[in-house]
Amino acid sequence: MAVLWTDALIYLLMAVILALGLYLRGKEHVQRPLRQIGRSKIGMVSLVVLLFFLAVGLLDSLHFRKNNEIVSLLDVWAAPLREHGEKTYSAPFATKLYSKEMMTQADGTMQWDYPRLEFGGKHLANPETEKIPDILQKAVYGLFQGASLIGFFLFMVWLLYPSKFQRLMRNATLKAVLAVVLVIVSLSYALIYLSGYYHVFGTDKVGEDVFYQTIKSIRTGLVIGTLTTLIMLPMAIIFGILAGYFRGWVDDVIQYVYTTLNSIPGVLLIAASILMVQVYMANHESAFTSVIARADMRLLFLCMILGVTSWTGLCRLLRAETLKLREMEYVQAAQALGVKQGTILMRHILPNVMHIVLISVVLDFSSLVLAEAVLSYINIGVDPTTHSWGNMINGARLEMARDPVVWWSLAAAFVFMFALVLAANLFADVVQDAFDPRRSGNE
Repeated sequence: MAVLWTDALIYLLMAVILALGLYLRGKEHVQRPLRQIGRSKIGMVSLVVLLFFLAVGLLDSLHFRKNNEIVSLLDVWAAPLREHGEKTYSAPFATKLYSKEMMTQADGTMQWDYPRLEFGGKHLANPETEKIPDILQKAVYGLFQGASLIGFFLFMVWLLYPSKFQRLMRNATLKAVLAVVLVIVSLSYALIYLSGYYHVFGTDKVGEDVFYQTIKSIRTGLVIGTLTTLIMLPMAIIFGILAGYFRGWVDDVIQYVYTTLNSIPGVLLIAASILMVQVYMANHESAFTSVIARADMRLLFLCMILGVTSWTGLCRLLRAETLKLREMEYVQAAQALGVKQGTILMRHILPNVMHIVLISVVLDFSSLVLAEAVLSYINIGVDPTTHSWGNMINGARLEMARDPVVWWSLAAAFVFMFALVLAANLFADVVQDAFDPRRSGNE
């Protein structure tokens, strides 16, 4: 077992979420908005998509050593994609390279033509006539496998709990969720099955499968979105509440800190920090013998810098809300009765600002995922050896200038990043409607 720094923080975050869920279980002020989210079709469908991405990211966060190499469970599952590389570019579902080469024919003559791929479509004897029927056949078979799995699960539920199954199937939200699960599982099975015979998203300049790059990039996007939040939340909550509650010189100092931090251009701060990390790793090569360990350390520091530069907005919101809450009657009564300041902060202030924290966390997730793509595009993001949508888009910048255009790396990164960000934004809207007391009070 090999635990990277980001893996450890992901496990810690999952443990915190589990503990928080157990603590909030049975709390009516939390259960009410959660029930409202559960009744929302858009909210639940978006949550299913997010959980699918999360499952892939967690599979890629379980690392271990294999043949002196650090690999993840996702790498083991996707070994055919990782090992079946080509010489250079090939288009999606292609059987030949994307550019012509001089080839030696059986009779010894030379011919300028497109050579066959080493793995993509190698099972076809005559690709010109067999490829399209073969792709359709395998796609239908993969879709049928996924649909059969969901159908078997529903059949077992109906067989074991017929009355509950009938009641659940009358729930419109649940039917929408099942429909999305059916689509995701069926498409996943179809892509997995097809990837055993073709490069479904093509290959890049060095012949690496683009589908493999895309699914490996999911973990990077999730790490940027979640670990940055884990780093910035303590600072935002502590400083925001303290500034609003105590006011005076405490408020002045905290305001000075986040105002000064906001005055520094974030891109310059990130670039300087990444440069410092690179210099440190270059001076301590013995501590970073693995390429994956070096890339993971840079990813961790990027999360830390993004967390340090992004806590100020939430801190301002919490300060303003705390200024209002400290004047409420129940807080004034607690102060008059001599309740300790720490108790007032923990029992009366913190629970009443958590809706702002939750809303901000969900809203900031998608912006952080997009931030990684922008930073990698200008070469101050994650390590170039790290699979990320930002690196894929950065690499596609030069590929788009080719003739003919190599478009599939950009398209694959865009589709997956768009799906994750759209699901996060839709879910954020539902969470905001559910937890915002002003909106819920008008319902």
